[in-house]
Amino acid sequence: MLFLSPCTTFVDKSKKHIEMKTNYEVRYAAHPEDAKQYDTARIRRDFLIETVFAADEVNMVYSMYDRMVVGGAMPVHEALKLEAIDPLKAQWFLERRELGIYNVGGAGVVRHGDEVFELNYKEALYLGRGNKDVVFESKDAAHPAKFYFNSTNAHTTYPDRKVTKADAVVAHMGSLEMSNERNINKMIVNQVLPTCQLQMGMTELAPGSVWNTMPAHTHSRRMEAYFYFEVPEDQAVCHFMGQVQETRHIWMKGDQAVLSPEWSIHSAAATHNYTFIWGMGGENLDYGDQDFYDIKDLK
Repeated sequence: MLFLSPCTTFVDKSKKHIEMKTNYEVRYAAHPEDAKQYDTARIRRDFLIETVFAADEVNMVYSMYDRMVVGGAMPVHEALKLEAIDPLKAQWFLERRELGIYNVGGAGVVRHGDEVFELNYKEALYLGRGNKDVVFESKDAAHPAKFYFNSTNAHTTYPDRKVTKADAVVAHMGSLEMSNERNINKMIVNQVLPTCQLQMGMTELAPGSVWNTMPAHTHSRRMEAYFYFEVPEDQAVCHFMGQVQETRHIWMKGDQAVLSPEWSIHSAAATHNYTFIWGMGGENLDYGDQDFYDIKDLK
């Protein structure tokens, strides 16, 4: 079900009315035994986030998986405020939360209070708990910014920080022969800056490579969300989820996101190389707690 925020305003620009609004959905958690029975439509409804960006809108999903919020803001003609949606029961969005943001569009600006952060393509920003009046802006309406964000609950406040690929911990993995040569840019992670539970990074696949996150794995103490971009309009990504012996697939376009429960694998192959942003939330920050599975055991 789609919920519209009551904070809907109208602004007049060049004699054209532009509706400024925040849209959100609530997604409930599923038991893996129940998920086995889902058809294609149900899988897409519960896990796929088809609309991340829309002009002059903030769109988000409040997920019951570790209470993560996944969303996007695309300011074109006006600045967009990050509003506190009703499920948060908060005075402002980051009253009890932290936030990770990636710009996957034109040059943009994120403001809160007196702080101004300029974000170019593929640059990231971490905002700690307590920040008020977070506002998204584009520098050029002809080339609007696209701010993709993840937010998790936070127990304390850590400093805000802009993070670029130059700051990242980079892991070069895979090979062209295995169709999975890629750079994993760990950017909003505890090796780079302190966070409560949010961890985010960006994986770039080399030309000729299409597979990510193989061999498949799960991590029972963290959920994850994937956001795919740099996918040509006439190409697609096939995201795989589910238990190791009960996998399901979801066909996705560029600029779409998908939720991955803690009991689910999260992997994909596409008809073209691409880039994706991964975000995790849960009770620990240790990558070593993954449970890996042999490719030959997938069903």
